[in-house]
This record gives sequence, C-alpha cells and structure tokens, in this order.
Amino acid sequence: MTDSPFPVGHVVLEIPARTELVSLVRLVVASAAEIGPDMAIERVEDLRVAVSEATTNAIEAQVESGSQARIGIRCAVSADEVVVRIHDEGGGFDPDGLRALPDPGSPERLEYESGLGVHLMRALADETEISSTPSGTDVRLVVYSSKRSPTR
Repeated sequence: MTDSPFPVGHVVLEIPARTELVSLVRLVVASAAEIGPDMAIERVEDLRVAVSEATTNAIEAQVESGSQARIGIRCAVSADEVVVRIHDEGGGFDPDGLRALPDPGSPERLEYESGLGVHLMRALADETEISSTPSGTDVRLVVYSSKRSPTR
C-alpha cells in the first residue's frame, strides 16, 4: 500500500437478513469510498452496485437457510483501494458452476430476471473472490483508486 494523508480505516457492519438494509450497506460503503482514496465517482458507483449485489445474495442465502446469524460486512479503505468483505451463514453455492449468460446486447439476455449478481460483481470490481461452503459464503470485492492502474 502507498502512503496516505489519512490512516487506513475500517467500517464494520452486522445486519439482520432483511432486504430493506441493503440500501444502508450501499450508503455506508460508498461514503467510506468517497472520503477515502482518490477514486472516481464512476468507480464508487461500480463498488456500490457490486456491494449491493453481494449483500442481496447474502440476505437471500441467509433467509433460505433459516439461519438467524447476522450478515457481516467489513469495508477497509486505504490509499489505493477499497476492500469489502461480505459474510453470510447461508447454504453456500458453487460460484464456478454458474450458468453462462448471453451477451449483454442479446435479446435473450432479457429472459434473465435474476442470477446476474455474481456476473455483475465480477464485471464491476477490479478483484472478486468468492469462497463458499455448505455453512456459508465469503465475498471479497476490491475496487482500485486512480492511484493504482486497474486490471479491467
């Protein structure tokens, strides 16, 4: 990490599995990204959408599993990146077993009302890691600041 005029900071949230809290998570993470690294507003918006998708998936998995555990969200801000981790204790899934999607411009793409979350996370974040077991899933999203050259 490079030196920064502000220290590395963390924001930690634990939320019940309720969809109405997704907007709170989005707001907190985007606010941290905006006051942290030198990040273009477009990249903050990419992060906001990716975090929204990951949080929504975590809530759905938690509800489906019947777990009463809280969903954990950790946001770490440094001089050159924002790293967000989302943890649920839902039933898990195989992130490599997702179905292939038609090209975005294809009319067939309109047939997919759901199931786009992981694809969006991978498209919008500079790094996306998903670790899933039958006892839960961890998603790690990284978006680089303008001080770091993006890999996308």
